[in-house]
Parts: sequence; C-alpha cells; structure tokens
Amino acid sequence: MKNFISKGKVITITASQVITSGVPVLIGELVGVPSSSAAVGEQVAVKLSGVYECDKAAGAVSQGAKLYWDDVAKNVTTTAAANIQIGHAWASQQAGDPSLLVKLMW
Repeated sequence: MKNFISKGKVITITASQVITSGVPVLIGELVGVPSSSAAVGEQVAVKLSGVYECDKAAGAVSQGAKLYWDDVAKNVTTTAAANIQIGHAWASQQAGDPSLLVKLMW
C-alpha cells in the first residue's frame, strides 16, 4: 500500500522540556513513554503502545480502570478532570502502592 506511513507505535518529538526515559510525556492530546532521556531541543522516540510501570497518585486502582496522566503531579490517576487519558490499569494496585502497570490506550 503506497500510502502506508507507520504502524503508529512510536512517534519522534523534539523535547520542549527535559525528558526522562520511562516518565510519560504529553504530546498535545497524546501521552506516551519516552525510550530515552533528552535535553531541550533534542529528538526523542516516544512509545505510544505497550504496558509500562508508572508512578501513581494515592488510592487503590482496579484492574481495567481508565487511567489519566496528571502532567502537573507527573503521575497516573483515576481522576479525569484536567487530565489526559493514558490508558487502562493492567492489574489492580493497593492504595499504598507507589506505582502501577499501565496499558497505553494506543
């Protein structure tokens, strides 16, 4: 097919802020996980699919729950307001757990 461009699993961006490998980043209305760290102005590949361990906000999370990226707190939350959907909980997590497994929605 001559109009095929990409499988859409990775997008390359120019870092507008310091990026840390493995810490989700907001790209407009997309949230992805960078495969490496980058300084401002550097190119970095950001993964848009897969399952990743991410820091989470306080509270328990049920398997399959919708998850959102809080770009201010830099963690995953079940609170939709003012946040962008990142995906779903791959497994349940207790309230005291500092991280959870996130299945990116793309």
